[in-house]
Amino acid sequence: MTSQASAEPADRQKAPRPGPNRVQRFAVVGVLVTLVDLAVLVPLIRRWGFEAFTADLVSVSVATVVSLPLHRLVTLANSPTRRWFEDHAGSYLAGLAGSLAVDVVVFTAFTQALDVHSVHGLVISKAVALASAVLVRATAYRSVLGAVVRADQFVPGDPPPLPGDVPRLSVVIPAFEEEDRIAQTIAEVRSQLSGVAERGGVEVIVADDGSLDDTSRRAAEAGADRVVTLPENRGKGAAVKAGMLAASGSTRVFLDADLAYSPDQVLELLKRTEAGWDVVVGSRKHTATTTLVRAGRLRQLGSRAINVFTSLVLLGRYRDTQCGLKAFRAEAAEAIFP
Repeated sequence: MTSQASAEPADRQKAPRPGPNRVQRFAVVGVLVTLVDLAVLVPLIRRWGFEAFTADLVSVSVATVVSLPLHRLVTLANSPTRRWFEDHAGSYLAGLAGSLAVDVVVFTAFTQALDVHSVHGLVISKAVALASAVLVRATAYRSVLGAVVRADQFVPGDPPPLPGDVPRLSVVIPAFEEEDRIAQTIAEVRSQLSGVAERGGVEVIVADDGSLDDTSRRAAEAGADRVVTLPENRGKGAAVKAGMLAASGSTRVFLDADLAYSPDQVLELLKRTEAGWDVVVGSRKHTATTTLVRAGRLRQLGSRAINVFTSLVLLGRYRDTQCGLKAFRAEAAEAIFP
């Protein structure tokens, strides 16, 4: 039986306004700690005549002591990443001590060249010292946390129980203006995954990203188990999210409507999720890759740029974040696509 639903935007509008995210909380704490640093440093030098080295050592130490409980209670409040800092407190404190030393050394060096008793010289010296310390601390934290996160990611969890009254596999197909080939796509998915259908069941979901043609109707006629139609075009990400949340399978995978990746590759992803992996990401850089539909040059360059950016920002090492073939255990999908 095929069911069809419309993803309405009203639910999103009724949702409560989210509070500050972790980056915003980190920024607020950083500003407060910097103000504490300056509030101690300035009078030590200008009022009581302390040497630059001693004054900065005292002010940075006070600011560091203040920052620890603030980051714990504010920045990392209710954050799953908090355990990484707590479990590796030694590495965290080592990075903190290193950044403190850099701050003091850089500040002292600059004050020897500038007039530390002038506001201008004091501000420049402290700004350069803070920037240097932040760079050292960020590099140290990222190195430590990167190793921790990758270690966690490369250990599968317990294999999930075999599905009971839910499909073993849900295949989500995000589609936009695909009326001419959506039926063929669904048929190809059914054919190449027939073995899974016989041993646990396959659910096919088409997420129509606000198409103006007959994509939704033809998907339903072609036998999609569920067609989710967005009221307007919101992009592939929104379509994938709508399809994932409409899915009910123990493993949920999405692949592009043009079948740039053959549906039989889903079998390998399914094997990995059923072995305990929460998320399995396809890669066009894999040595066994066979390209069926080659992307345009501009799209390839954009994809590479995004991969470079995510490798710098994220803690994991993902070679191909833009690959349109990804699988999730049900629990992971519901956490990632809230």
